[in-house]
Amino acid sequence: MSFAYFPHTPDDIRQMLHRSGVSSIEELYSDIPENLRFKGEYDLPDAMSEDEVRRYFEDIAGRNTRLTVFCGAGAYDHYTPAAVKYIISRSEFLTAYTPYQAEISQGTLRYIFEFQSMVCELTGMDCANASMYDGPTSAAEAMLMCTASSKKRKKVLISSSLLPNVIDVIRTYTGYHGVQLDTIEISDGVTSFSDLQQKLAWNDVAGVLVPGINRYGIIEDLDGFADAVHSAGALLAVYSDPSSLAVLKTPGEWGADIACGDGQTLGIPVSFGGPYVGFLACRKDLMRKLPGRIVGATTDLDGKRSFVLTLQAREQHIRREKATSNICSNQSLMALFVTVYMSLMGPEGLKKVNDLSYGGAHYLHRRLLETGKFTEVFDRPFLKEFVLMPSVDIPLLQKTLLDNGFFGALQTEEGYVSFCVTERRTKAEIDTLVDVINSIAI
Repeated sequence: MSFAYFPHTPDDIRQMLHRSGVSSIEELYSDIPENLRFKGEYDLPDAMSEDEVRRYFEDIAGRNTRLTVFCGAGAYDHYTPAAVKYIISRSEFLTAYTPYQAEISQGTLRYIFEFQSMVCELTGMDCANASMYDGPTSAAEAMLMCTASSKKRKKVLISSSLLPNVIDVIRTYTGYHGVQLDTIEISDGVTSFSDLQQKLAWNDVAGVLVPGINRYGIIEDLDGFADAVHSAGALLAVYSDPSSLAVLKTPGEWGADIACGDGQTLGIPVSFGGPYVGFLACRKDLMRKLPGRIVGATTDLDGKRSFVLTLQAREQHIRREKATSNICSNQSLMALFVTVYMSLMGPEGLKKVNDLSYGGAHYLHRRLLETGKFTEVFDRPFLKEFVLMPSVDIPLLQKTLLDNGFFGALQTEEGYVSFCVTERRTKAEIDTLVDVINSIAI
């Protein structure tokens, strides 16, 4: 059997078979039972022209139901400037996939350096890395950083008010690294400071992770957390929505040692499960415990500014058994995406995003309470996301919204429903959503 687009010549195949000690392809696969082998013809469609292929996939895409998004829970429908997709496709950025050879990877190295610099500015930390897959894995790596920085302690505390998927990933990571995981209770919708103090009193905790904005959309007040954690000899990490850091206190201002989170809110469109990009930043004295890649600025032989991978002894290709992380693939395209986004938006643009999101979310919150079909759960500050207790059947509520082109009222494990409003949602869309909900009979 020959295949037109396989690069191996008949002589190549003969040599490989000889090296393998068999005489034919059939003999190579002889250990596969006959009843498992496919002997028919492949049911492949006829060849199509380029235009026909485009139309074919456009037809498939046209079958998708496009909904107006009023949900968050870790994936937020923020605006993406049109210029972003054009800029990230330019050849000076799309250089080598793995930037180990600095001479031909200056474009990649430069934007990773800029990404790190912007993450530091947003979080108030001293240094940042690249190569985190998403927010949950960056949170898990933050907890492993805490235990790696402690010679004897192998216990970490995480707030129960973190997003459920973040907790699940941390539980998986810690379970396979011999790290003991305990959770901090929730009190009136936020991390319980008293429960944290009680669990720190044992002096066996290496690190603590709390959210800046929690699973209910509430902005947590972390005043006093850093002092309590540090007094117990542990490190404090804060899981943040980076977009919100344009208007809220940064992890650095809260006194945190590590900042982590997901960069999806920085203009990356919501899609079918991705892509995402995590960020991880820390104080300077923890830099050698930071997993992933770190790009530094230097000068070449001619004195020109250039960029290189630095502190590579931390990475698995140098000292595999002592590497701080086994993440060797790189989310650098998404790092480039959010770097271009932040460059285009600037500080004032990010503030505007939050102003619009805040205004829309609080308008929807008030309108939903006025329907009489919801009651307040937590009287606490929120930015763009909130939960309410519904008096209508939740499956009916969700189905009615879906039938009218809306994705909202995400159910929590407590029986609340959450809504989220970003700058993309208009007043007309919010009013229509409320009208649809008003049509539901109690």
